[in-house]
Amino acid sequence: MKHLKKGDQIAIVSLSSGILGEKYLTKQRELGIKNIKELGLKPIFMPNSLKGISFIENNPEGRANDLKMAFYNHSIKAILCAIGGFDTYKVLPYLFEDKHFISYVKRHPKIFLGYSDSTINHLFFNKIGLKTYYGINFLVDFAEHEGNILPFTKKNIENLFTKQKKLEITSSNIWYEDRKDYSEAQIGIPRISHIDNKGFQILRGDGIISGKLLGGCLESLYSIIDINASIDKKEIFEKYSIFPKIKNWKNKIMFIETAETKSSIDLYKRMIKSFKEMGVFKVIKGLIVGKPIDETYYEEYKEILLEETKEYNLPIIYNLNFGHALPHIILPYCRKIKINLDTKKIILPYGLFG
Repeated sequence: MKHLKKGDQIAIVSLSSGILGEKYLTKQRELGIKNIKELGLKPIFMPNSLKGISFIENNPEGRANDLKMAFYNHSIKAILCAIGGFDTYKVLPYLFEDKHFISYVKRHPKIFLGYSDSTINHLFFNKIGLKTYYGINFLVDFAEHEGNILPFTKKNIENLFTKQKKLEITSSNIWYEDRKDYSEAQIGIPRISHIDNKGFQILRGDGIISGKLLGGCLESLYSIIDINASIDKKEIFEKYSIFPKIKNWKNKIMFIETAETKSSIDLYKRMIKSFKEMGVFKVIKGLIVGKPIDETYYEEYKEILLEETKEYNLPIIYNLNFGHALPHIILPYCRKIKINLDTKKIILPYGLFG
């Protein structure tokens, strides 16, 4: 897979929520376009991506077609999700049943970027063998109300333009609160920010661990195995089996982060326990965990992680800048990562693309 170059086209797709196309987000779309162009890229909105919430919700085939069109267009070098949502699982039948598309993706890989509900899209690609990238989307990272990409996030996005032999994942010394108001009145107003002196926190473990990355948004991962999920969701997930089998988790470094819904302590414990009961924690090499949004339940989540993994003595590194809390790093699926738990150094020994 090739890194980005100045002048490349990047497609924007609405695979989950269709909010990107709503009129009240006109100013944010303009900011996003400006910031993408300033990076030297050419944004291309796929045909259905701007048709709004109602259309996107009721037309999963249209969403899937946008994704396919982005892959089939030779001029497009990367694909960026507009935002997360709740029902991207509805596009899965239109992807899995299209054998020509799957074959094409394998032969013509492209950079695919998204997080949150896009975890489901990542797992689809993971199953067919495409290595994707977790960590940014159009509305949150390029269309930020402040007017510019947050500096730490921008630095990490720029890594997509270089074929690094080796890349260190660093910690931001600033974290940002979630906005309470996302209206146009907030355009130009900086987010509330805080100094972060904690850096990476080692909850357990020493020495060096390494393995390939696999994971996503905790709530999205749990939705695949949740026995209380809606009938249509369970049917789709069971039919296509996108949750990696235990053998596929073996020797991986699992990464998880939590959604803006700020899952309660009880729900968090239930989700973590579910992966324990499946045997995931028994076979992985380590666990890396993103900062909770607004640092809500920061200490409580740590306690649950330690309690539910203690029998495996699982190494855990906490407070990384990926997922719903800002700013953002980018994590590459199924690429090797090396973590020195003594020095708190996290390295992608072959970069994002090696």
